[in-house]
Amino acid sequence: MNEPVTRILDQKTEPVEAISPRASISDAINRMNDRHIGSVLVMEGERLIGIFTERDVLTRVVPNHLDAASIPVSEVMTRQPITIAPSTTVEEAMMVISDTRRRHLPVVHAGRVIGVISIGDLTRYVVRDQKRTIDDLIDYVQRA
Repeated sequence: MNEPVTRILDQKTEPVEAISPRASISDAINRMNDRHIGSVLVMEGERLIGIFTERDVLTRVVPNHLDAASIPVSEVMTRQPITIAPSTTVEEAMMVISDTRRRHLPVVHAGRVIGVISIGDLTRYVVRDQKRTIDDLIDYVQRA
């Protein structure tokens, strides 16, 4: 768990999903549904300006009965999202997610987004790591 989050990013094959701040809420929701993901980054060129998540839909769009087809995602996105560096360890990333109640963490290096780590990514990594440890211990005991 002291491995950097880049180990997780190296295993991900899907590109980071990003959308323009001028795109409609509907466009963002459709992208998330098509890709089966819980968030899209809101980018102006290479610059991260926000993140739009399922939680944003449930807390800002639905209760306010907003017209998702005509309102830009920039009006309901989470501004200044919490980000992590590539050197952040898996354990540190888990603490950030737990402490801030976020489910998605953009990974930023030198001002550029290089990936997104989700709570699901972290859980899968920890489960695999624990399985390796268990398998190693079983192997050790069986050889003794």
